[in-house]
Amino acid sequence: MSGIFSKIIAGEIPCYKVHEDENCLAFLDINPNAVGHTLCVTKKEVDKIFDLSEEDYSQLMQFSRKVALAMGKAIPCKRVGMSVIGLEVPHVHVHLIPLHAMEDATFQKKVSLSPEEFQATAAKIQACL
Repeated sequence: MSGIFSKIIAGEIPCYKVHEDENCLAFLDINPNAVGHTLCVTKKEVDKIFDLSEEDYSQLMQFSRKVALAMGKAIPCKRVGMSVIGLEVPHVHVHLIPLHAMEDATFQKKVSLSPEEFQATAAKIQACL
């Protein structure tokens, strides 16, 4: 059975898409630490980041960097942080989080956004890619 990220990649579950290429997909986290919190996932369903081939790992990091640079232009923040934890969803993913303070990276503080705010945020980042 496909996991939630594979279903998002396949278009079976909607998302607020930020960017996509042949190997990766970036979309807004629906339970964000901060406005603009984005997930970059591999299209291959692999559980652990270090189980990726070197090529797939490099592609994910290059893709994540491109998205992070656009986020830094689109979302006012001190910096864009990156976290790879992988315990909550068994599919490789990188969290890109606009940071204003250390608390934004702890996954303890969440923000709520309306569908319109999610759409506007995704559009802002897309415009900077």
